[in-house]
Amino acid sequence: MLSPVQRWRGLEQLPGGWGRCVVTIGVFDGVHRGHQQLVGTAVKLASDMGLPCVLMTFDPHPSEVVRPGSHPVQLTTLPRRAELVEQLGVDYFCVLPFTPELSRLPADEFVHEILVEKLHAAAVVVGENFAFGHKAAGTVEALRKFGTRFGFTVHGAPLLSEGALTFSSTYIRSCIDAGDVTAAAAALGRPHRLDGIVVRGDGRGRELGFPTANLLTPRFAAVPADGVYACRFVRLGPLPPHAEANRTLMAAVSVGTNPTFSGRERRVEAFVLDVEEDLYGQRVGLDFVARIRDMERYPTVEALLEEMHRDVDRTRQILSTPD
Repeated sequence: MLSPVQRWRGLEQLPGGWGRCVVTIGVFDGVHRGHQQLVGTAVKLASDMGLPCVLMTFDPHPSEVVRPGSHPVQLTTLPRRAELVEQLGVDYFCVLPFTPELSRLPADEFVHEILVEKLHAAAVVVGENFAFGHKAAGTVEALRKFGTRFGFTVHGAPLLSEGALTFSSTYIRSCIDAGDVTAAAAALGRPHRLDGIVVRGDGRGRELGFPTANLLTPRFAAVPADGVYACRFVRLGPLPPHAEANRTLMAAVSVGTNPTFSGRERRVEAFVLDVEEDLYGQRVGLDFVARIRDMERYPTVEALLEEMHRDVDRTRQILSTPD
């Protein structure tokens, strides 16, 4: 069993007597298959060198600081990112606050102050398109030259591709925005997860016989296109007293404004199959496995209910089929 990853925010939390390490740097939003290959390279190198592996990421997304208002939708929360890289064998998950001051730090100072003075890097693993420093002036080749000067090696890993497709967070965001959660899962190596807290809704689902768990999602969360999806409903926090024991359940999930009732607020509502308990207040994740249909306006409530029953049957069929 892997040891739990140690999490830092800022380099002030470095333990006393910190020695050398292998560092991999990036936003790593999604921890998709390309990221997994990059992190795997760093973990193996650290193991071969007998050193800890540090993954450094940034918060907020650098684009939001450099170009306010341009923050891309977020595929993974920071806690989720830490969980995923822990499974890959990373020892330390370091979140570096991306401030205007950091954005203006020249490339040579970024290397000297952070990689050399703070982290004591023995090796640095980055993607071949990695850029750093003020106005992203630093390149992988420049990093190699700094490594020669300061005594660390640099490994520029190629981007992961299949045919003409290169896996990237931008590509996955476009898949999710289009509702193509199958393509997103293929690039992620797992279904896209949407985290949140179950909050009270307007109660209409319960009146119709389909009580739903309404998900309050984080700001910038990558919510799939409007439609109905088959999802795995994962309870992330401690189970409340008297809760049913299963942490992973089946759910038919509606994303949209509920046009049959002239809704205006876009919501994520999960009808959890085979569960009677009140899920209010629980921290959960929705793993989007398949898209069932578009969001539609039905002429009558009865027609909507017939479709909802078909949604549930289809969800059960999809999620009961072995992967």
